[in-house]
Amino acid sequence: MSDVPPIPRDMHTVTPHLVCHSAIDAILFYVKAFGATEMARLPGPDGRLMHASIKIGDSHVMLVDEYPEHGTLGPLALKGSPVVIHLYVENVDETIKRAVDAGARITMPVADMFWGDRYGQIEDPFGHRWSIATHVRDVSLEEIIAASGKIGGEGA
Repeated sequence: MSDVPPIPRDMHTVTPHLVCHSAIDAILFYVKAFGATEMARLPGPDGRLMHASIKIGDSHVMLVDEYPEHGTLGPLALKGSPVVIHLYVENVDETIKRAVDAGARITMPVADMFWGDRYGQIEDPFGHRWSIATHVRDVSLEEIIAASGKIGGEGA
């Protein structure tokens, strides 16, 4: 048996790996918008990033530049993405404002939600969609199910 852990220290079981048109610009955006810390950057011989890693809160996010010659395309090239990355933060209103100031577009304004989060959604300048939330109250599963019929109505 090896003494090397199968999951590297400080990593989680699931880690998003984002393909971006200009991963270097994406790193700068995530630092400004989400307070990310750059952990690693591996440029390829042509200047595109072969790999990069940032940390947002306690979670790592990996990034890579588009490599169309290998079928690696980001959401802008694909005209969208079905994936939404969820981010819990201390203050959702401040975080979304910072993200918008850094170039993101609001796709769902921040509001208090029936499941107990203050929640909104943005699309970053690279086409990645983010749901951002601050947990504001604990709600039982029964209360969530009962309230889910009121979506779009009072208290949504």
